[in-house]
Amino acid sequence: MSRIKVCLIGCGRAGMIHARSYAGNIRKAELVAVCDPAKENLDAVQRELNVSQVYTDYREVMDNPEIDAVVVVTPTQFHREIVTAAAQAHKHVFCEKPMASTVEECDEMIEACRENGVKLQLGFMRRFDRNFRRGKEMLDSGAIGEVTLLKSNTYGPSRPKPWMFDVRRNYGPIGEVNSHDFDTLRWYAGSEVKMIHAVGHNFRSPEAAAEYPEYYDTCSVLLEFENGIVGTITGAQYVGYGYDSRTEILGTKGIIKVGSQDANNVQTVTAEGGIRTDSIDSWRTLFREAYLEEDRAFIRSILDDADPEVTGKDGRMALLLVQEGLRSILENRPIIING
Repeated sequence: MSRIKVCLIGCGRAGMIHARSYAGNIRKAELVAVCDPAKENLDAVQRELNVSQVYTDYREVMDNPEIDAVVVVTPTQFHREIVTAAAQAHKHVFCEKPMASTVEECDEMIEACRENGVKLQLGFMRRFDRNFRRGKEMLDSGAIGEVTLLKSNTYGPSRPKPWMFDVRRNYGPIGEVNSHDFDTLRWYAGSEVKMIHAVGHNFRSPEAAAEYPEYYDTCSVLLEFENGIVGTITGAQYVGYGYDSRTEILGTKGIIKVGSQDANNVQTVTAEGGIRTDSIDSWRTLFREAYLEEDRAFIRSILDDADPEVTGKDGRMALLLVQEGLRSILENRPIIING
């Protein structure tokens, strides 16, 4: 297989990031088709990229033998049925996070891909960001000695959509913004989590409290890994000031700090004594190159017949931690993880 022909399924905001990657930016890969039930989304992608094949039903994609791989960027509730259908059609799969609605669905997806001999890569783009990768390299080199504590935060600027208030359906910030933190800390720890304790409160959307008393916009999570490392994660929605994603790795001989809130290296200093810098506005800005690199890695895994760098198990474990983290918040107690 000298050139991988790809279909994007889901042409919304995140899907278009992948579409642009495959539209001439990845050697030995070609975006030959797009699929979305919404005509306005298909019209938009066609105006920009003019893809040769257009579908409104993903099942028709599976019947096309010329398509080698699919990139699934649909709402989460459709991931299981699309991924398993793709596997059964012997098409390789890149699936955006969250992997599925339940851990049981994740297991079905993993098994379908295994049985049919196709690759399954999950969309945790931080693993392909040059700063997060450099942090992992320094950690693995022993530069800071034995790792003792991992800290990660993600704060998003946007006002939550009304559907986000029902946390039993969408998990709230612990799933919406912190699933990447769970994956990053598992990656850095090289271990699974054995205990999770999370707390959350609603500070910025009091209008939702009456109808959705369980909604929270801010959370803090304590993790204990099987290898003894301690982890902490903080998350928040609607912070307003920008997109904020940073991680710290504390060791017995030093600390590694990954990420910055600064959008660039420019500072404005005035006579009044103020120092001003620009802040990162969006995850799309911060991880632009990381999205491209994860798509390149997916194609390499197919061409080289190698395991993807981010596997179905990684997607499953992140979702498990999101589920158990929300349970910890709702039940107000620590949860022992049984993987």
